[in-house]
Amino acid sequence: MTEPDGNYWSFLPYPALIKTFKYLNYKELVAVSQVCKSWYQTSLNDLLWKELFLKNFLVDRSVPVLAGKSWHEEFKRLCYHIPAVQTETLLDHGDQVLHVSFSHNGKYFATCSKDGYVILWTAAYPSKVKYTRNMKYFKWKYTQYSQFNESDTLLLVSGVHFGTTHSTSGEIAVFNLEHFELQCRVVNKPYDIFGTWYSDQYLLSGDLHWLAHLVSSSHLWLNKASQETDSELVPITHCLFRFYNRNASSIRAIMIANCLPNSENALANNKGGDADEGGFDEDSCLQHGNPVSHKDIKWIPCDVRRAIASNVFERMRNTKDFPNPIWYNSDYRKVECESNPPNELYDDDEMETDGRNEEFEEEGSECSTDTDPDRFVNNDKYLIFTTGYKTYTPHQIGFKRIKPFTFPKTMDPGPTLKERLILFEQRKEQMRSGSPPPDPNWLDFEQVADKFNQVDHLIDLHGHIVGMGLSPDHRYLYVNSRSWPDNYVISNPLEPPPIAQEIDIHVIDLVTLKQVGTMLRAHKAFTPNNECFFIFLDVCNEYVASGAEDKHGYLWDRHYGVCLVKYPHTDVVNSVAFNPKDPEMLVTTSDDHTIKVWRSRAKAKELGLNEAQFQKGIELRKGRSFVHRKFR
Repeated sequence: MTEPDGNYWSFLPYPALIKTFKYLNYKELVAVSQVCKSWYQTSLNDLLWKELFLKNFLVDRSVPVLAGKSWHEEFKRLCYHIPAVQTETLLDHGDQVLHVSFSHNGKYFATCSKDGYVILWTAAYPSKVKYTRNMKYFKWKYTQYSQFNESDTLLLVSGVHFGTTHSTSGEIAVFNLEHFELQCRVVNKPYDIFGTWYSDQYLLSGDLHWLAHLVSSSHLWLNKASQETDSELVPITHCLFRFYNRNASSIRAIMIANCLPNSENALANNKGGDADEGGFDEDSCLQHGNPVSHKDIKWIPCDVRRAIASNVFERMRNTKDFPNPIWYNSDYRKVECESNPPNELYDDDEMETDGRNEEFEEEGSECSTDTDPDRFVNNDKYLIFTTGYKTYTPHQIGFKRIKPFTFPKTMDPGPTLKERLILFEQRKEQMRSGSPPPDPNWLDFEQVADKFNQVDHLIDLHGHIVGMGLSPDHRYLYVNSRSWPDNYVISNPLEPPPIAQEIDIHVIDLVTLKQVGTMLRAHKAFTPNNECFFIFLDVCNEYVASGAEDKHGYLWDRHYGVCLVKYPHTDVVNSVAFNPKDPEMLVTTSDDHTIKVWRSRAKAKELGLNEAQFQKGIELRKGRSFVHRKFR
């Protein structure tokens, strides 16, 4: 039997259709699926989409499809559901915009700028200013960093004080989000510690004390966010750690991560590597699972070396528009295979357990505030920070495990007046006898080690660390760094080695404290090696994004490792942030004074926007024109 017009095409057998469809690109495959029901069903063959996926996104064949997904679904996601449409350009800041952060409920984001302002925005389209504060009123030079607490009732804002050229003085302010009222202010030195929430109602800050030439001590303080008290004997701050710094280095860029099951084994296995800042040398680093220079091919895992040798990698490296991918080793892939599919693992209901991510109400209503002072003592946490052993530029990542403890209820009043007078007379007598107690030799760490806390673990990246970001489940730490030359020798700690213009990304497993992924030389940075310039990156369940100094932001898929989009600005892109409730929304901030909001094509359609009327990011796949009929 034939059709009235004598057309036999719709009666081709399935194997013939499959063989024919293999010659089609994805646009043509979408088009022919509209011919008839038989062709439509054939066009959904996942082997066809696998070949198209690998070809268009240049994914290595050793990388499996994401658990619980088909190649067709993944092709659709990377084309239609990635944030690529510039739906808003926000111009309310009058200077370089340095940082952006989202509330956990995804309703708001905050931006910091060299104009001295912090601005709170609504995330719903179109984004609008909700609150704004000029921190120059408090003698701040500029705002540089912000972070919402767990319940989205408070906003931590970190800034830099006015001062001399070499001043490192900063401050942290906490705002209540009900009316954006200032709740407390805390000294923070050096300012690039940034500060972080330890729990819903407690935050960490830093203080730096110089002890001798190039030697200092970093004190980390736990502070109550609400510092009103009925008695001067009720403490509002508590010194959590004192770390020894040498070679003009210090603790910087602190963050807190929840310790996951079995993470204690990493420290137990590396018990010989328990170290302080002063007594930790490079050799001990290499003995305890930390990477040597990532330019050394012997360090790169064997499965990555095979990928580097593959035609796919060579084709990608020789394709100008395709930055290098993130490569993961077998340990990462094993954990990924053992995990639940993403749609089960990151269910919205599970993410809102215990009500900790409840959004605060609209203006005029009361905000829920957790006032339990012992809430933060329920589980172990990791203090993560950057530091250095050889030079003042941060080239190491430090880890300190924090066991549950109780915040002091009362302050230690110290010696009584009578006891202080007795001690004073004893010191006078020692001075008269000519045998005053010797001052500590701060340059000799062995003499003063008992005065400081030990760092549990250090990872040396042999380069300048310029950014860190945690995965939402706190399993992985993604790090931006600029590598030092091979065989470098640091003769003067005040003269760090030259650094690469390209930024590398390292992926560290926080259960094993070992590196499980790397990306070499993809996005750019140009700040000289004697300056500290942070390029913030962000991680969601599906993607990794980072700023760069080449006037672009970048987006990678976490599972496949491929770079998907470049986000153009006219100056340095300092920070990026995903909406934690909507990975199809990304915000980028830049030295060009702008904030750009990027949403997916699917979201643009959902909002009733005409995609053709908006600027788009530079999508990095073969044949960027795309037919959306099939995916709507």
